[in-house]
Amino acid sequence: MWFAFALLTAFTWGGADLFYKKGTDPLDRFSHIKIVIMVGLVMGIHGTGYMLTKGITLDPMDMIRYLPVSALYILSMAIGYIGLRYIDLSIASPVQNSSGAVTTILLFIFFTHTLNLIQILGIVTITLGVISIAILEKKEEQAALRANSTEMDRKYQIGFMAIMFPILYCLIDGLGTFADGIYLDELKLISEDAALLSYEFTFFICAAICFIYLKFMKKESFNPFKERDKGCAAILETIGQFFYVFAMSSNAIIAAPLIASYSIFSVILSRIFLKEKLSKLQYVVIVVVIVGIALLGIADEL
Repeated sequence: MWFAFALLTAFTWGGADLFYKKGTDPLDRFSHIKIVIMVGLVMGIHGTGYMLTKGITLDPMDMIRYLPVSALYILSMAIGYIGLRYIDLSIASPVQNSSGAVTTILLFIFFTHTLNLIQILGIVTITLGVISIAILEKKEEQAALRANSTEMDRKYQIGFMAIMFPILYCLIDGLGTFADGIYLDELKLISEDAALLSYEFTFFICAAICFIYLKFMKKESFNPFKERDKGCAAILETIGQFFYVFAMSSNAIIAAPLIASYSIFSVILSRIFLKEKLSKLQYVVIVVVIVGIALLGIADEL
């Protein structure tokens, strides 16, 4: 089942990526904080509903035990949201989505794993495809800007500080996923339900702190019911997190790069819903990544 869970995670996070694109306002210096609030709010609601429907309780010690993982994830996501204001997503994506490869390498180095040829081919194909599709997105964007004689805003030009955001995201998210692999798969330090709830309620606490900061310290108006794009992104992010926990608990070393392919689904969804045009090379790369995903699916059945 890990393969199905990983695919569902990639698809829902690809959808979340689509709405992050739509919901990030480069002129709003609090845009990243508002995204954190929306994601934390939805995760808190889901965590509460999940506990009530399943009749389970969360041990506060589980939240403390899982805090290193939660902190790495939340920090990487916040950095990613900030980065969207200073650097184009198409530049950030190839770096950010390399985090799956970082996780696989760390798990392979520190734990005993045997990967067959099909699995290795699938992991390499997906990782190279994810990086390639983002590079192609950037080239298409530059071509469109030149064709329209439009000068890109200076703050979106690549600079040292700007490119540091996706690099930090990649490293911190890769470490977070590596830690998750240890907690859920390698050493079984925590159950799937406890990990899910710990992360969601930790995110909810962060959202509450951000809301207090935004509302009472910065005197910034914020109405979650008017943040439709951010809300849709938060819902899809939360759904993906639900499936992610169960995927990582079964086969972390292979699930991590597969889940990182969510950017491919984002491109496909952008083509469908935003009517963005794709080049022939982009279609080729999408097919290549799908082949890589299929290879991992075949390897799982062998």
